[in-house]
Amino acid sequence: MARLAVAFLIGIVFGTGIMIAGMADPAKVLNFLDFGAIPAGTWDPSLAFVMGAALLVTAIGYRLVWPAGHPVFAPKFQVPTRRDLDLPLIGGSAVFGIGWGIAGFCPGAAIPALGTGRSEAILFVVALVAGMAIARWLRRLQAPAAPGKPATH
Repeated sequence: MARLAVAFLIGIVFGTGIMIAGMADPAKVLNFLDFGAIPAGTWDPSLAFVMGAALLVTAIGYRLVWPAGHPVFAPKFQVPTRRDLDLPLIGGSAVFGIGWGIAGFCPGAAIPALGTGRSEAILFVVALVAGMAIARWLRRLQAPAAPGKPATH
């Protein structure tokens, strides 16, 4: 129960930070991505400052927590072990970037933006969930069947 409460509080802090920073406003994000607007004066570098602050907080957090050997509410850190670049990673990254550039939302900002009731946020989250479902379905189609077990198509 404590783990769920902490996760909820962290989500509230994250969502509040996203809203205060203006990152739930797709126009603000799209202005950051519009490098062609730099001479015209509409380019908005604030997203770079938000990202920089997030990196700083993360770096400090790792320095404080990593020496403990495990997180407070888990027996070990969940750290990726794969180092290779494969098609799903590269393709997923490309789709993420394209979606971010088109919509002005990333998943981290879209979830708090749902609270605004904006139709763009709702549409984005619906498309996000549909994309996740399609990706899982495609992965199941590609996965070899376990020995003695038929493939699930």
